[in-house]
Amino acid sequence: MSHAASGLPIGRGLLYLIVAGAAWGTAGAAASLVYRASDMGPIALSFWRCAGGLVLLLVVRRVRRRPVVSAPAREPFGRKALRIGATGLGLAVFQTAYFAAVEATGLAVATVVTLGAGPVLIALGARLTLGEKLGRGGSAAVAGALGGLGVLVLGGGGATVRPWGVALAVVSAAGYSTMTLLTRWWGRDGRVDGSGTTVWTFAVTTVCLLPVGLAEGLVPHAARPAHVLALLVYIAAVPTALAYALFFAGAAVVRSATVSVIMLLEPVSAAVLAVGLLGERLTTATLAGTLLMLGSVAGLAVAEARSVRGDTRRVPEEERALV
Repeated sequence: MSHAASGLPIGRGLLYLIVAGAAWGTAGAAASLVYRASDMGPIALSFWRCAGGLVLLLVVRRVRRRPVVSAPAREPFGRKALRIGATGLGLAVFQTAYFAAVEATGLAVATVVTLGAGPVLIALGARLTLGEKLGRGGSAAVAGALGGLGVLVLGGGGATVRPWGVALAVVSAAGYSTMTLLTRWWGRDGRVDGSGTTVWTFAVTTVCLLPVGLAEGLVPHAARPAHVLALLVYIAAVPTALAYALFFAGAAVVRSATVSVIMLLEPVSAAVLAVGLLGERLTTATLAGTLLMLGSVAGLAVAEARSVRGDTRRVPEEERALV
C-alpha cells in the first residue's frame, strides 16, 4: 500500500518512523552526558542541536539533487509559511522543554512522561481535528495513561520524580503532539515536500531559539571541550538531522495514532540507556507508572489496528457498489 497523494509506500513510512523513534531515544542520554561534562543549559543545547541539524540537512539536500519525475501539486505560499512556522514553533517547544525535563527529573522519567502523554494528546487532537475516532479502546487508553502519569507524579518520591520536571515533560509532549498533528493535517493532500519541510522547520526553530540561547549562554565551560563537541555533533546528526527527516516523511502518510505508538521506541531505548549507561534507578512507583502509560498506548495500538481493518473491509464493498 502507498499514500496516494505523496507516493511514499506506507510500509516505508512505518520503517522511517521506527528508525526515527530508535534514534530519538539516544538524544536524552547524549544530553545527560553533555550536562555532566559542561555547564550548558537546555536552551543552548536545543539551539546547537537545531543549528547543527540544519547545516547537515542543507549539505545533504545539496548533494542529493534528484531529477524531478513529475511536478508535484504546488502549495500556496501562505499555507506553506503558516505550516513551516507552526511546525517550527512546535519543534522548539518539544525539544527545549524535553531537555529541560531531562535536566530537572532525569532521562527515564522525562522521556516516559513526554512520550506517554504525547499519544494521549495526539489521540484527542486527531479526534477533534482529523476526524479519527477514539472509540472505547482509545478512551480506556487515555484514562490509563492519565492514571500512569498520576502514579509517576504522586508516588515516585521527590528524589526520583520532580513535579517541575514532569510539568516540563508534559509541555514537551504538547509541542510534539502539535507538530505531529500539523504534519499529518497538511500532508493529506500530497502538496508537502518532506525534505523541504524538515529544512525550513529547523531554520525557524533555530531563529526562535537564538535570542534566548544567547541570554542563557551558547558557549559552555567544559573540562573536555572535544568530548562535548563530539556529543553535540552526534546529537545534531543522528537524533536530529536523520531522525527528523525520517519522521516528517513518515508522519505525513501514516495515521497520527499509529505514529504516536511507533514513537514509543524512544522511551524504551531511553530507559535502557538511562539504567545501563547513566546509572539511573527506577523505583517501584516509577516502574508502575511507566507500565501503565506504555500499556495505555498499547491499547491505542489495538484500537488503531481495528480501525485500519475496518477501513480495509469497507473498501471492497464500496468498489462492488460502484460496479
